[in-house]
This record gives sequence, structure tokens and C-alpha cells, in this order.
Amino acid sequence: MQHFWVVGTDTDVGKTIVTTMLMCHLQRKGLNVTPYKPVQTGEVNDNGHGYYHDTAMYEAYSLQKLKQGHINSYSFREAASPHFAAQLEGQQIHVDELFQHLQGLQESYDVVICEGAGGLFVPLTAPNGPTLLDVIVRSKLPVVLVTRTSLGTINHTLLTMEALHSRQINVAGIVFNGDTGSKMEQDNIQTILQYHPIPYAIIPKLNNMSKLMEYSITHTTLFERLFAYESSIN
Repeated sequence: MQHFWVVGTDTDVGKTIVTTMLMCHLQRKGLNVTPYKPVQTGEVNDNGHGYYHDTAMYEAYSLQKLKQGHINSYSFREAASPHFAAQLEGQQIHVDELFQHLQGLQESYDVVICEGAGGLFVPLTAPNGPTLLDVIVRSKLPVVLVTRTSLGTINHTLLTMEALHSRQINVAGIVFNGDTGSKMEQDNIQTILQYHPIPYAIIPKLNNMSKLMEYSITHTTLFERLFAYESSIN
């Protein structure tokens, strides 16, 4: 249980924020941790300098020196579904290569945090190719689910949980990201937890990413469960 996925109900729900937070919190516990983004899309250009938001955030906040060759396998310029972004560059994602990479990381690190791309059913190859969910099933690793707190999150979260449970994937917990403290959001969170009473964490809406490391989730039931996994094997 020392390795796990961070997946989302959709794109832009905060998977990278959660991955980065968990990476730093576990590094502070003295564990050798690497994030791993198998596939990322959407190159950002800043005054002629190209970079990818997700892996750049890992590198910016990690308390340990990260190896670029370890944190990503495929990067595509277009901000699109991985299968389409790869097609635009005349490439194809080879799932077996992802697993070989992941296996090597698992042998080298105390904790590997794999961050998904988009939602569970995002295709990696098309037509009729494997989805992110297929990769998660094959990995046999537990997941941390990241969801919004805003309107619509109950449906999206329950559907995602149903997809995970139907494939017997262990859900270690839920992260509710972007909370503003409204009564509706509080009810959304409590309603989801009534359906799935599992460990969780709530992250407030962060208007400035520099505040990322000022907010701690080590006191949450989610982190307690994750660190209990790590402590049990060390």
C-alpha cells in the first residue's frame, strides 16, 4: 500500500495540487517520495520557454531533488485528451511502457504517487484502446479521489466511486478541493460522505498557489490513513 494513485472526477479538479501536497507531507515524514504523471498534455509557453504545469509544480515544491526522467513518460503539446494529443504529434501511448516505468519506480522509492489525467474514462489510445481506469485496475494500487465541492459534485463523485468499486479498486479516501465554506458545499460534502463514509480531507479554495505549502492536511483522516500505510511497511 505504499504507492497510490491520485485521480479526479474530471479535469481541473485539483489533482496536481493534491499530489504535490501529499508528496511534500510524506517527504517531511522522512520518506523517499516521487510523483509520477504517466501522461500530461498542454504545454505552457512563457516568453519562449515551454513547460508543463503538472511536473513543473512537482519540481517547484518538492523537498527532495526530483529526477525528470522519473516523473513523466509522455508529454504532448496540445491541451486535449491524451489519445488525441498523441495523434496530433504522430505518436501513440504504449501502456506496457508505463507499467515498466511504474514498476521501476516502485522498486526505487518508498512512495510513488501516480497522478491521473482527466477523469477515469479518458482514453489513452483510440479507438477502443485502454483508458486511465484500465491502467489503474492493472496496477492494483489504491486511489485517492479528488473532487470539487461545488454544484454537480455529488453526481460526479458518486458515479466515479461506483466505477472504482465495480472494479474492486481500493479507495483510500476523498479530497474535497476548492471549498469556500458555503452551506451548499458543506451539504455536498456531508451527502457524499453519507454514501461513502471513508477517510477524507477538505482543501479550501486557494487563490494563490504560493499558499499551497502553508495549508496542512496532516491532521485529516485521509492523511492519517495514508501515513499509517507507510508506517506499517517501514
